[in-house]
Amino acid sequence: MLAINATFIGQFIVLLVLLWFIYKVVVPMLAGPIEERQRRIAQGLADADKGQKELADARGKADVIVRDARERANQIIDHAQHRANEMVEEAKGTAQQEGARIVAQAQEQIDLDTTRARDSLRKEVAGIAVGAASKLLGREIDPRTHADLLDELATQI
Repeated sequence: MLAINATFIGQFIVLLVLLWFIYKVVVPMLAGPIEERQRRIAQGLADADKGQKELADARGKADVIVRDARERANQIIDHAQHRANEMVEEAKGTAQQEGARIVAQAQEQIDLDTTRARDSLRKEVAGIAVGAASKLLGREIDPRTHADLLDELATQI
């Protein structure tokens, strides 16, 4: 049976005072750091979420920048290839013109050499013809007449 006496009431009062002391003094001393830690943890989680969002945004921006850079690089490469093709075509045109010019000069030189050779050959043939005619006639034609005769023969040949 439960005997309620002064010791029990005294212990009960001490227990109540101890509980009140723990509630008023010890619990706030422990609750303050616990609440601070909970607040820091919550702030850290919020910062981590914010960091994840910023990282996702940064990755998105980086992807856009990389895609733009690749497109720009492809445009530059395409332009360079186009310009290179133009330069090759220009070089081909220039080379063909230069080749045609060289062929034309060579043809002119050939024509000039052919004309010179014909003139030389005409003079030699005329000289041989005059020499043969002199022998046939048995006499020497005077040099002036000889030159006139050679010129006349050269123009006829």
